[in-house]
Amino acid sequence: MDVIVIGGGIGGVATAYQLRAAGHRVCMVERHATVAQGATYGHGGLVLPTPLDVWFGPTFMHHRRALRSGVVYKPGLNGPLRRFTRELAKLRHPDAFAAHYAKLKPLVDLSRESIADIERRFGLEFEQRPGVLHVIREPQEWAAAQPALELLRAYEVPHQILDAEQCAALEHSVPADPPFAGGVLLEFERTANCPLFSKLVKQTLDEHGVQFCFGRAVTAIRVEANRAAVELAPEPGDRLGARGKEVDVISADAVVIAAGTGSVPLLARLGITLPLHRVRVNALSAPVAYEEHAPHLSVVDSIKRITMTRMHQRVRISGAPVLQSEKDIARPLPEALNDEALALLGQATHDWIPGAAKISAALPWQATRLLSPDGLPVVGPTRHPRVFVNLGHGPAGWGLACGSAKVVSDYLGGTPHHVPADTLAALHVDRFAT
Repeated sequence: MDVIVIGGGIGGVATAYQLRAAGHRVCMVERHATVAQGATYGHGGLVLPTPLDVWFGPTFMHHRRALRSGVVYKPGLNGPLRRFTRELAKLRHPDAFAAHYAKLKPLVDLSRESIADIERRFGLEFEQRPGVLHVIREPQEWAAAQPALELLRAYEVPHQILDAEQCAALEHSVPADPPFAGGVLLEFERTANCPLFSKLVKQTLDEHGVQFCFGRAVTAIRVEANRAAVELAPEPGDRLGARGKEVDVISADAVVIAAGTGSVPLLARLGITLPLHRVRVNALSAPVAYEEHAPHLSVVDSIKRITMTRMHQRVRISGAPVLQSEKDIARPLPEALNDEALALLGQATHDWIPGAAKISAALPWQATRLLSPDGLPVVGPTRHPRVFVNLGHGPAGWGLACGSAKVVSDYLGGTPHHVPADTLAALHVDRFAT
């Protein structure tokens, strides 16, 4: 089949790869000059989520104060945002959390297999770093994390539960004083450079005949009985196109929307409204301050969902999401809120890896990502039989896009699915139908 993939982030790149591997002819359309220029560019590094860091469950947004939860929550009088967070809050109960994670786990496993297959085939090196140390400060927070630890045991995920002294002995950058509740070592979980991975996979796609249409934005999708097509915005400087006299159109047998936050208006024009919320995510890239204090493991504040990872001579600190109404998120972030979010990241380095990062010289980065009200991606067909989606993976675990891409490829090719039916239903667009 001829397939158009909209979006050149990790979701689009992974989708193009799986479709081409299945034998389809693929054209990717991306508004930037190359891949991995949007939200993918600043990903914190965690490859796959675990029960400790998914964006739902007992410890996620357990407190409304940013200093306690790591989330800058500013709903104002906005009803939709409050409803959105209430839906997420339903998953804090241990039983609901366990049942929900059980639906996500097959996608995590498929994503792990998909990434490993790409690594084996092409021998890619994208700054993979094994070993993730989750740390938790307060005893009551440690108690709240017990359902996640139960899931690690239930799914036989290799891990070690450590006290503060053991954490400090294992990772010299983490101080045992002041005391903290404990930590969890996931020695086989990894961080890696998401934009580098995306660019390396793009190179393999070049070699295998995938076409790229860079610097062009998709303005609309046309759906017909036997074909689908995308309308492209005029190229910069195209005066004729700007006057609306002519529209560039690319047609195909199917279209996959994998454009991150840009997916929402495209779906809306097809009459598909999803309760996805845009979340501002932040990162700091700081020079290593003192080599002897730089971490060799990736350190994650589990409660605040802040990840601290060494990448060559810099430390990337990511997290501090800002939740606002859709009206507010369409505007520039007020300076006070921006400072509050970045202060959370800086404080995390002070608390957990003091002396490792020169925060005064850090470069800030911000983008928006889509988060669903149940914390799961949105993957598969839509009510238009020639339109598919791969989006809403959230900030925790960029590798989910790779397994989701395999799910899309299975749907599009009519081949047996690699995940069970309850996982497919949990990812499907129709789960939001009322």
